[in-house]
Amino acid sequence: MADILMHVFRTFIKQNGKTKDFKIIAPSKCSTLVVGDCSVNRSLLLLAAVTAASELGLKVSFFTQVQIQSLPGSLHESMSNLSPDNLKKITFSYPRSLEDLLQDVASLHESASGSAAPPSLIIVDGLEGYLRGPGVSGGLQQAEQSSAAPPSLIIVDGLEGYLRGPGVSGGLQQAEQSSAAHISALLYDTAAFLSQTLEERAASLAPCRVIASFQSEWEGHASGDSSDPVLSVLDRYFQVRCTLDQDWNSAPAVAGPQDTWHVYLSGAGITEDPIAKDEEDSSLAREWRLVICPNRSMEFTMV
Repeated sequence: MADILMHVFRTFIKQNGKTKDFKIIAPSKCSTLVVGDCSVNRSLLLLAAVTAASELGLKVSFFTQVQIQSLPGSLHESMSNLSPDNLKKITFSYPRSLEDLLQDVASLHESASGSAAPPSLIIVDGLEGYLRGPGVSGGLQQAEQSSAAPPSLIIVDGLEGYLRGPGVSGGLQQAEQSSAAHISALLYDTAAFLSQTLEERAASLAPCRVIASFQSEWEGHASGDSSDPVLSVLDRYFQVRCTLDQDWNSAPAVAGPQDTWHVYLSGAGITEDPIAKDEEDSSLAREWRLVICPNRSMEFTMV
C-alpha cells in the first residue's frame, strides 16, 4: 500500500528534505506495484516490511523466490535499533513457481480461521520471476484441492491466445498476461477477505494491504512503460504504481560512490493535497529521490 511506502519515505527522509502533506484514498480500495530494478525493489520491499512490523505493529506475509539469509546492508544501517521481536511479525515464504505462489496466497484464508490475527500486509517480491516461469496450469486446481478456501474471483485474460493455439505469434506473451491477471485477482480477493476478517476482530487492524514488485524487460527498460502488455495488466489491479528510475547523471558523492533513483508515485490511489496552490506544487507529493549512500543506508528526499 502507498500509505506504508509513504511512512517509509517519511521515516528515512533526508534531514533537509522538503515535507508536504497529501492524502491517499481509503487503503481498502487500493494496492501498490513497485516497478524498477529487482535488487532495489527487494530492498524497498524489505524496508517496507520491517517498518510496517516494527513501527506500525502489523503482521506481514512476505513472498519471494530469493532466500533471505539476512537483511541487506541498507536495512542494517537504516534500522540499527531494530528489535528481534519485531522481525517475528514477518513471515517469509519461498514459493518457487507461480503454482506454489497461488497455493500459498490462497492458504492465507486459513489464517483467518485461527485464533491469531491474519496478516495486515501481503508483500510479493519479484512477480516477473513467477510470470516468466512455468505456466499456471493446474495452479487453481491445486488451490481448490487444499484445505484453504478457494478464490471467489477467477479472471481469465486473453482467451484468444488459448483459442487460437500456440502457433500464433505472442502466445507466450498472452500466457504471461493471463498469469499476471490470475495472481493479481487472487491477491485482490485474498486482501479483501482478510480485511473483512480483520475489521470484524478489531477495526484498528483493517485493512489488509498488498505491495508487489515487478521488473519489466520491455525494450530493455527495467522500470517499464505503458507499452509493456504485462505491466498494463498489472496496472488494472494495482491502483498505485511506485516507479523507480536510476539517475545515471547524478554527481558522485564526496564520501564515495552512491546510487541515486527517482521515485514516482502515480495511479488512481493517490490524491494530492487539496490545499495545494497550483498544479506544479501539487505534483511534488508524487516525486521523491532515493539515495543509497556508500554505507548502504537509504535516504529519501521529496523533489
